[in-house]
Amino acid sequence: MDLESIWNSFLEKIKGQMNDISYETWFKEAKLISLDNNLAKISVPTIVHKKQLADHYIDLIEENFTELTGTNFKFEFCTEDELTSNIVIDTNEIGVNEKFKSGLNPDYNFDTFIVGNSNKFAAVSALAVAEQPGNMYNPFFIYGSSGLGKTHLMHAIGNYIVQNSNKRVLYIPCDKFVDEFVEMCRKNNNGDNKEAVREFKDKYRDVDVLIIDDIQNIVTSVFAQQEFFNTFNELYNNRKQIIISSDRSPEDIKKLEERLKTRFKGGLQVDILPPEFELRMNILNKKLEQQGISNDFPEDVKEYIASNCAGDIRTLEGAIVRVYAYSACMGGEDITLDLAVEALQDHFSVRVVAKNKIDQVIQLVSDNYKISPEDLKSKKKTSEIAIPRMIAMYICRVYLEENLTKIGIEFGGKNHTTVMHAVNKIKNEILKDEALNNEIQKIINRIK
Repeated sequence: MDLESIWNSFLEKIKGQMNDISYETWFKEAKLISLDNNLAKISVPTIVHKKQLADHYIDLIEENFTELTGTNFKFEFCTEDELTSNIVIDTNEIGVNEKFKSGLNPDYNFDTFIVGNSNKFAAVSALAVAEQPGNMYNPFFIYGSSGLGKTHLMHAIGNYIVQNSNKRVLYIPCDKFVDEFVEMCRKNNNGDNKEAVREFKDKYRDVDVLIIDDIQNIVTSVFAQQEFFNTFNELYNNRKQIIISSDRSPEDIKKLEERLKTRFKGGLQVDILPPEFELRMNILNKKLEQQGISNDFPEDVKEYIASNCAGDIRTLEGAIVRVYAYSACMGGEDITLDLAVEALQDHFSVRVVAKNKIDQVIQLVSDNYKISPEDLKSKKKTSEIAIPRMIAMYICRVYLEENLTKIGIEFGGKNHTTVMHAVNKIKNEILKDEALNNEIQKIINRIK
């Protein structure tokens, strides 16, 4: 076999052993250059690829390559520039900026972020930002409900950049930014510290990557918004990466200055939706494995937990702790489905009351107009169905305050533009049709 055939067989072999994102990112562009004296030389696009393969995938590579070839090879990873110049860069010299306090949690990285349909776009985009900070998707705005992994993904970006470059990365919760701004103003006004303003600005502007969490909290201070606007402009104009998270889209953050909304919408906005069942199961299995208690939880117990924790990951984590603690309190009794149901009866009662509101709206509108929920989710465009569909979308957007993407998914995969058109049309109609407005209000009043 020639080198290309060997390498293609190897890639085919490992492709099924990892998720698509990891394969596409780290292996797809790698090439086998030579096999000589039990040394396999691999060409990779960048130093980042070189370090990632050497640090995180070497065991997988060696094991599969040995199975394929029947020979134990050592591996050397080289960038195309290194091959041309015959100089090998030591990846241990990368990321030595240890004295700078980044505020990052080292436990949050891409390897521990579990990807599913609901967060795949956010994960892929985040990795692209991490690989090319300041050049790809700037600003990068992540939004979604609490407990879905926004903070994890932000830390993962920051940790990746720190590990693979000398860039200065700062992670800060928005509350802390506001508190430090207020304290800086107090010191400056009292004359206690003439350097307070300079120190504050240096902290947030003398960085290569600024990661700010829960930006919706910036609205508590008009002056803090003004300062962040200036900080944003300074970083952006110098091609520094800005990463922001929120529990809602920029358009939906009330009291946020319009000029900040415009800046935030100028980059890439990605939302993270509640995890689907398969992703919840994968997360559950990972959490149990990390805690060394996988064998204590039978499959039916895991499925029961995953089925009932549809809202967020923290509820799922809490369910694991509750079941395990309940078992311990029962004298170390084996964890069974009956025990889990008993342990979680109060834990899930809140969710039963607060069930999927979008489904409830769909049902109420369907009943009101004597059509089926399936019709509302279909592509049918007759007025008998299209108008009730737009009304349902309007209620979900205006009354439930759901994001456009989620509404579109619940209505049969409509895109956010279609949903926005429907919402705006009903907004205009109710201004001139009082009977329609009253009818919609009656539907809203029946939502529990």
